[in-house]
Amino acid sequence: MHRRDALALSAGACLAAGAAAPPAKLKLKHSVVGWCFRSHGEKWDIDTLCKKAKAAGCASVELVGPDDWPTLAKNGMSCAIGPSGTAQSFMRAWNNKALHAELLAKSTSMLDKCAAEGIKSSIGFVGFQYRDASDPKSGTIPRDEAARSCVEGWKMLARHAEKVGVTVCIEHLNSRVSDHPMKGHPGYQGDDIDWVASLVREVGSPRLKILFDVYHVQIMHGDVVRRLEALKDVIGHVHTAGNPGRGELDSNQEIGYAAIGRALDRLGYRGWVGHEFIPTRDPAAGLAEAVRALEA
Repeated sequence: MHRRDALALSAGACLAAGAAAPPAKLKLKHSVVGWCFRSHGEKWDIDTLCKKAKAAGCASVELVGPDDWPTLAKNGMSCAIGPSGTAQSFMRAWNNKALHAELLAKSTSMLDKCAAEGIKSSIGFVGFQYRDASDPKSGTIPRDEAARSCVEGWKMLARHAEKVGVTVCIEHLNSRVSDHPMKGHPGYQGDDIDWVASLVREVGSPRLKILFDVYHVQIMHGDVVRRLEALKDVIGHVHTAGNPGRGELDSNQEIGYAAIGRALDRLGYRGWVGHEFIPTRDPAAGLAEAVRALEA
């Protein structure tokens, strides 16, 4: 073997080792979103996901349900944010007043379960703009009606959230990407994060916040750091993924995650950052890379 080849192999081994190691000291609290790694790539089971996430520098596996919470506890992991407790949760949601009774019953039940487990947040959504969420031909809910419905429903939900001490985080999603069911959500009515934030502020509860998903904000708006600054008072949770493609947080995507990590730290954000990318290669290396990207 030539000396230069040996040096190249040695450098490659160092890079591979570095890809699996998180920074020694973290300024942010890192979490991993369960569905990405249980349904894609190597399709880890929940026990494996906990171990791999911890090795990458994450202390939480989020958006998993009560059946998985004992496994998280066994592995010394928390659940940064729980599910909504409702079926087709981002499609059938609070913009449709006809669904309020069902949503309130199921969502408050999940809030109670989260509170009993010590889980401090639960996700929520605006919903698809159609009267029948799965049928675009069923008619569109006007934006002003959707706004009134969300505020009315979220006020009821927030009252219960305040009682049990769990924060509901309403997620903004992109409606532009249509080539994959989890990379974009055409028809989602909460695709303008400033509008969603204005409704959350109208409710005026400390237990109702927004889930700021950097990937979705980049697609719909851009200007991510300035939006973090403008919305810092209502941000309850943060998600990440690379754009385009919702892949790893690497040099093949356009979002400057080092700047975003520094902005979150500068703004005093002390909540969780959940990594929600769809793995296209070694998921363990991708997770460690995502942690490092925000800690740079």
